[in-house]
Amino acid sequence: MSEKKTTGAPSEAHNRHHAEKRRVRRDQSRIESGGKPKTIEGKTPDGMPSIPDSRVLLYGLHTVRHALANASRKKHRLFATKNAMARLEAEPGWQAQWLERLKVEEAEPRLLDRLVGNDAVHQGAVLEAEPVAPKSLKALSQSKLILVLDQITDPHNVGAIMRSAVAFGVGALVTTNRHTPAESGVLAKSASGALDLIEHVGVRNLSEAIEELASLGYQTVGLDSEGGAELETSLNSGKVALVLGAEGKGLRHKTRETCATLARIDLPGEIRSLNVSNAAVLSLYIARRHVDAAR
Repeated sequence: MSEKKTTGAPSEAHNRHHAEKRRVRRDQSRIESGGKPKTIEGKTPDGMPSIPDSRVLLYGLHTVRHALANASRKKHRLFATKNAMARLEAEPGWQAQWLERLKVEEAEPRLLDRLVGNDAVHQGAVLEAEPVAPKSLKALSQSKLILVLDQITDPHNVGAIMRSAVAFGVGALVTTNRHTPAESGVLAKSASGALDLIEHVGVRNLSEAIEELASLGYQTVGLDSEGGAELETSLNSGKVALVLGAEGKGLRHKTRETCATLARIDLPGEIRSLNVSNAAVLSLYIARRHVDAAR
C-alpha cells in the first residue's frame, strides 16, 4: 500500500515570491496606462524611477520649458534625451539657472515611454514636479478678465481652454476643487505651456466664489444658450468674470442663479452649439474687446 502524499501550506518564501511578481505586474500595467508606479525604497520593482503620488510628470518641450521657467513651481528631476536637451537650451529666453537646483538625467526614449505611457507625445522631455499652489481670489482682484469653469472635467478641454485664456490675457482660471481634472501630464500637454502661465484658483463652493468675485467688482457673466441677450450687448463692466459650464450639461442651476448676467452666443449656421473649448475662444474674444474698450 502506497503512502498518501500530503500537501502542506505554502511557505512564507513562496508567498513573498508570488506577491512580488503580482506587484511587478500591477506596476507595469500602471506605467503602460500612463499612471505612476508604486514607490518602493526609491525604485519600482523593475528598476524604474519612483514618482511619489503627490508629484506630477509634465511632458512635451513647450510644457517642460514653461514649467522650468515658472519660479512658483517646485521641480525635482528632468528626464531628457540628448536631442531634447539641446532643443530646450536653444529656445529663446532659455536660462541655464533654471537647472541649478534640479537633477537632470539623460534618458532614452524607451524609459520616457514607460514613465508617461506609450501614447504620450513627450518629445524627449519629462519633468517631475510639484503641482502649482493655487492663489486666492482676493490676490487676483486687479485682473480685468477672469475665467470660471463650472465642473468641466475633460482634461483635454480644460487644457485647450487654458491655452486660449493665456492668449487672451485672462488673469486667472477659477475651478472647483472637485469635479475638475487634477493637474496632470495630459492636462499640461493639452495646455501647451499655459498651465504655468496662468494663475489658478481652486474653490470649494463655486457659487460662493462667484459672489465673492461680484463683491470684488466683477460682472459675473454665465454663458448660456438660454441667456436673455447676446454676449456682446450684455457686458457693462470694466471687470468681467466669464463663467462656462460643462459640455452637454451647461451651467448648473445654482451657478445660473448666482451669475449676475446670463448671456448667449448666437450662431447663424445649422449647428447651434460649440464645443466648450471653442465657445471659450469666442466668448473670450468678445469679453477681451469689451474690457479693453472700457479702460
